[in-house]
Amino acid sequence: MKITDIHTHGINGYDTRTTTKEHILKIATIHGSYGVSDIILTVYPSSVQEMRRHMETIRKAMEFQRSSVHTHQPESQNRNTSQSGSAPGYLSDNYGPATISGIHLEGPFLNPVRCGSLHAEACIKPTEYALRDLTEGFADIIKIITIAPEMPGALTLIRRISDMGIAVSMGHSDATYAEAEEGFHSGAKGITHIFNAMRSFHHREPGIAGFGLFNQDIYIEIIADPFHLHDRVIALIFRIKNPDKIIIISDTVRETVEGSRSSGIRNEHGKLLGGSMTIAESAERLIKQGYDEDIIMKCTTVNPMTYLMNLH
Repeated sequence: MKITDIHTHGINGYDTRTTTKEHILKIATIHGSYGVSDIILTVYPSSVQEMRRHMETIRKAMEFQRSSVHTHQPESQNRNTSQSGSAPGYLSDNYGPATISGIHLEGPFLNPVRCGSLHAEACIKPTEYALRDLTEGFADIIKIITIAPEMPGALTLIRRISDMGIAVSMGHSDATYAEAEEGFHSGAKGITHIFNAMRSFHHREPGIAGFGLFNQDIYIEIIADPFHLHDRVIALIFRIKNPDKIIIISDTVRETVEGSRSSGIRNEHGKLLGGSMTIAESAERLIKQGYDEDIIMKCTTVNPMTYLMNLH
């Protein structure tokens, strides 16, 4: 089974804000050392031209991987081979680099009031012109675009992106339940890191987080480190949500290093900047807490691959 992380910005000193191909390849190598098979590299919102430069660097790294014999290792050598009934032995020096399978654009069509750790000034209005300017020449490798569905023009853009064969994930959003439902019916397939950087759940307005929980057909990303979601909230998600629609992500960033596992990654104001664990580590953590191993493994293997199927 391929362990697939559809949302990672970087790790251990490297991230996608680079024009150096070797930095991108280093991210793949580090994720691979933890048993992650495939990664969708996530690009931060910035100017359209800056995002295009970062996508071009990722494309070069993908082309290098495809041309390199070093990435074509036997399945048993560089992929998780956990046996049911025991905690998977993810961490190993025998794994090869993760395959870079595409790009996740986290923006720029986001709601600046829910920017989280992203830069609010990088959030722009969702227009077809901006989308064309952003994606031209890269549509074949863009797998996911995160968009806030409540922004004027967003529903039209969701339909357009879906028609391009790219998965739309709703996130960094102040959407109400009804607005999230509109986004879903317009073609959105997922919700980006549920509960984080979005309208809070309220008993009179469950919002986009409530829609993600209660709708059993939309996929949701969860950051399953100890900091982004309380353990009881993770338990709630697994009790309410169709487990086939849960995708464990890392949301790791440049600052994600060994020392961040116990403290989390925060700025000087205490705001979380990104995930502190790879998805292999997060899965192992949940399994040790007593979650069903087969279900957790599906959340890192089958579910993300099913989510990405038939996009192009």
